[in-house]
Amino acid sequence: MTIPNQVPAQHHRRNGFTLMELLIVISIMLILMLLAIPNFNRMRITAHETSAINSLRTIYDAQVQYTGNFPANGYACSLSALGGDTKAGTPTPTAAQLLQGNLASGIKDGYNFSITNCTKVTVNNIDQVNGYEIIATPQAVGRTGNRGFCIDQNNEIKYDPTGGSNCSQPLQ
Repeated sequence: MTIPNQVPAQHHRRNGFTLMELLIVISIMLILMLLAIPNFNRMRITAHETSAINSLRTIYDAQVQYTGNFPANGYACSLSALGGDTKAGTPTPTAAQLLQGNLASGIKDGYNFSITNCTKVTVNNIDQVNGYEIIATPQAVGRTGNRGFCIDQNNEIKYDPTGGSNCSQPLQ
């Protein structure tokens, strides 16, 4: 016997996710992020170190141009001498306009740059810089870079594995 007005029982399911399903998805995303973050930091450090090496080469090239433009001075003994505003007029030995502002200021991509260990000789009663070392050190070792880098007038790049300026190992 059937009852005419009885409707069979239906399961009414709402559209969407349950709280438990959402928590599981969020947990999986957090685990993936925890795996990815150290790789991201390593990639960023590698990028900063590569930029530092390229910047050393750029400064070296600027030094070669500087000696061609100002042979009586030899090499520049400061980054500011290699820099300078191109709108300021003719390049001078104290503002050669060979480096862009950020590199001429000594800071780029998490590294500090400086020219040190300048050696001079006197030619016709004028001091001429005939040797130098350019140093690039990370602003925060382990965060912006792991190694310090150096290049000299012989175009040999070396590095310090501790992030300092005691560059003794040749870059390969």
